[in-house]
Amino acid sequence: MLAYQIQSKGEQAAFADLPLPAPGPGQIRLRIRACGLNFADLLMQKGTYQDIPPAPFTLGLEVAGEVDSVGSDVSNLKTGDRVAVYSGHGGLAEYGVFDATRAVKLPDTMSFEDAAAIQIAYGTSHMALDHRARLQPGETLLVTGAAGGVGLTAVEIGKLLGARVIAHARGADKLEVARRAGADILIDDAEDLRARVKELGGADVVYDAIGGDVFKAAFRATNPEGRLLPIGFAGGDVPQIPANHLLVKNLTVIGFYIGGYLKFRPQVVHDSFATLFDWHTQGRIKPHVSHVLPLDRVAEGMTLLKERKSTGKVVITP
Repeated sequence: MLAYQIQSKGEQAAFADLPLPAPGPGQIRLRIRACGLNFADLLMQKGTYQDIPPAPFTLGLEVAGEVDSVGSDVSNLKTGDRVAVYSGHGGLAEYGVFDATRAVKLPDTMSFEDAAAIQIAYGTSHMALDHRARLQPGETLLVTGAAGGVGLTAVEIGKLLGARVIAHARGADKLEVARRAGADILIDDAEDLRARVKELGGADVVYDAIGGDVFKAAFRATNPEGRLLPIGFAGGDVPQIPANHLLVKNLTVIGFYIGGYLKFRPQVVHDSFATLFDWHTQGRIKPHVSHVLPLDRVAEGMTLLKERKSTGKVVITP
């Protein structure tokens, strides 16, 4: 089978022809139909991600497909079941072996592409805004990088939770994508973010996927008792947070990493996915997938993420 692997630390990923793996106890083998790309895939290649498996390993954090084989001690899944798996790695391949506990059955109405696109982007935004920040109806939510993979879902979920949503993105085309997702107010990257948000009454919750100067501007436009979620650092700069400013304005900076919950509170992730799949069935959310590419064009998909030329998700279909 074909897999897009990192063979040793510090090396760029490349295709490898591997033998078909067999599932062990408690595992399933999945014929992978779709895999969502994430900024974390880029960081893993650079060796800077916070959760990198030992090499060699196959990239691809979130997958969907059909159960092809079942190991012993698996009673809740059978061959032919359509499932989504938040795997952490192993998704950019034709087949993969995963723990059965990480698999969630798909609704009949959900495509493999949607299932691959929904897990990390929507799961991150739903858990961050609802479980961690406790976003309330009527509050103002500022989303930076609002047309990206996670930013766009934060706009959509923020509206579902009853917030007034300010979307910040680069260029008219990306802002239009955010508007269609439900954003109430649009701010172009070329504008003075701090000044514009303060004119609008400030932000109660900040969902920042960019970092650097964008985070600093958003930080200074946050209302007293506001909550800030540093979700990612697509701009390449991890901001340093002045603790004295936290004190003066009674601000809270909230760390959130969805992968961590799989290790210490996996039920939170499963509950979130159940809610999201239900919302999808009801038509309340619809993943925005800007590019669907075959496995042999995965490098092109990675470049789209790196150069911030995609909107929503990039999905690979082995």
